Amino acid sequence: MSDNTFSYDVIIIGSGAAGMGLALSLPSHIQIAILSKLNMSEGSTYYAQGGISAVLDDADSLDSHRIDTIRAGAGLCHDDIVELVVSHGKASIDWLMANNVQFSTNKNIRSNNKLHLTKEGGHSYRRVVHADDSTGRAVQTALNEQILNQSNIKIFEHHNVIDLVTSKDKKTGKKRVTGCYVLDTKKDVIFNMKSPCVTLATGGASKVYLYTSNPDVSTGDGIAMAWRAGCRVANMEFMQFHPTCLFHPEAKSFLISEAVRGEGGLLLLPDGTRFMPNFDKRAELAPRDIVARAIDHEMKRLGIPSVFLDISHRTAKFTKSHFPMLNERCLSFGFDMTKDPLPVVPAAHYTCGGVMTDRNGLTDITGLYAVGETAFTGLHGANRMASNSILECLVFAKQASIDITKFLEGAERSSRIKAWDDSKVINSDEAIVVSHNWAELRQFMWDYVGIVRTTKRLQRAKHRITLLKQEIEDYYSHFHVTSDFLELRNLVTTAELIIDSALLRKESRGLHYTLDYPNTDDKNFKKDTVLNPSK
Repeated sequence: MSDNTFSYDVIIIGSGAAGMGLALSLPSHIQIAILSKLNMSEGSTYYAQGGISAVLDDADSLDSHRIDTIRAGAGLCHDDIVELVVSHGKASIDWLMANNVQFSTNKNIRSNNKLHLTKEGGHSYRRVVHADDSTGRAVQTALNEQILNQSNIKIFEHHNVIDLVTSKDKKTGKKRVTGCYVLDTKKDVIFNMKSPCVTLATGGASKVYLYTSNPDVSTGDGIAMAWRAGCRVANMEFMQFHPTCLFHPEAKSFLISEAVRGEGGLLLLPDGTRFMPNFDKRAELAPRDIVARAIDHEMKRLGIPSVFLDISHRTAKFTKSHFPMLNERCLSFGFDMTKDPLPVVPAAHYTCGGVMTDRNGLTDITGLYAVGETAFTGLHGANRMASNSILECLVFAKQASIDITKFLEGAERSSRIKAWDDSKVINSDEAIVVSHNWAELRQFMWDYVGIVRTTKRLQRAKHRITLLKQEIEDYYSHFHVTSDFLELRNLVTTAELIIDSALLRKESRGLHYTLDYPNTDDKNFKKDTVLNPSK
C-alpha cells in the first residue's frame, strides 16, 4: 500500500499541443503537473506533418472556413463551436509564433516574410500554415522549450495514469475530481496525485486498429478514464482513416501528408489510371472519408494490396523543397517520390468523438476538463477536416485556461486521497495474456469495425469485446498493473464505445459507413450519438 501523495493546482495528463498549450496559457502562479506516458514529445502532435488551418489570405474568409468545416462534418458540426474555432485561427498562429514556432514563409513574396499557405482536402482556399512537412515537430519542440523555462510547471515523464479519483462536491452535490492514481513506469511504483482540477489531453484511440498512423501512445486513455469516472462520450463511431499511409512492412504505417495531394499528387491504380474522379468531383482533394472509402473500394474490387500516390510530375526541386522530411523517409524505404509513385493504404488516424465538453473544455464532472483529440467539442461532426486538429487543441486550451483560472479561485480542495492498495495482488507470470489480447483486439477491430461496416460484423466484434472485458477484469483483480495492461484495458473500453456507437447509428454518414444502411437519414440521425455511463 502506497500513501505517497503529490499535490498540485492543476494536473494535465498528456504533453501534446493541447496539454502544453493549456499549461502555457495558465497564469504563472498556478502550480501545474504535466504527466507524459513516455517522453514529452512522444505523441500525435510531434508526428503531425500537414499544418494548422487559419484564414490569413485576403481572398479567403472566416465564413468560407466555417462552411468548409461544416460540409466536411456531414451535418453534425455544432455551428457555434465551428464559429468559435475558426474565428481564433489567426490568434492561434500568432500565439505559436510568439512562442518561437518557425513556420514556412513564401519565398516568392518579399512582403514581411508572408507565411506560405498550402491547401488540403475539403478546403476551398489555401489556408494551411505549416513548417515544411514537419509542422507537428516544430510546434512540439518550440512549446517543449517554453515549458522547460516555466518554474511553475513540473514534468513527469514515463508516468501512466491508472484512473481518476472523484468525490461528491459539498456545495453542489455533483461529482468532482480530486486527483488520480499514477504508475511510475521506470520505478514500477504507484502513487497518488491530488488536485481540484485535472485535464485530459491524452490524444485519440487509433491504436485500437491494426493499421494506424498514430504513435503507440494513442490508446484512448483519457476517453476510457473519463467514461469509468462517469462522463458521457459522443460520436465514437466516427473514427477517421487517413487515406495515404506508406505501404511497406517496415514503415509502421508512415503517413504521407495530405499536403502531397494538396500540391497536385494523384491517386493511381497499378496500371497508372486515376480513379478519384469517379467518386467525387473534387477528386484527390475530397474529404478524407470519401478518399479512404474510394481506396478501400478499389483495393477490394481488384484484390490489390495498395494503390499509388504520384507527385513525380512536379519537379524534383519542388518536391524536395516542399516535402524534405517525407522525401528523406521515403528514400530510406527505397522509394524516390520525385520519380516514382508511392504505394499507399488507408490507416486509422483520428478520433472525431470523445469525452463531451462545453465550449470551455469542462466535462460532466466538476474540475475535470478535456482538450484536444480526447474531447468531443462538436467541431468535427462526422468527419474532421484536414488541419483543424491542432487549431482545436490551441483554441480550447485557451478557453479552458480562462475557465480553470476562475474555477480555482473558489475550488474545494480535498484533504486526502485514499491510498492505492495493491497488497492483495501478485506479479503476473502470464504476460502473454496481455500481448495476445492486444493483438486479437486490433485485428477484429480492423476486420469488423473498419472503413466499411455491417451490423453482423459489429455484433461479432461486440461479442469478442465482452469476452476480453471478462479476462481483463480478472487480470486487474489478481495482478500488479503494468503500462501495457493499462493501455489494453483502455483500448478495450474505447473499442466497446466505438462499437456501441456504431450499432446505434443506422445510417451512413461521414466516417461511419455501413452496407446495411448505405444512405444518410437526416430525419432520424442528424444528431450526435451520446453514450451515458449511467445507462
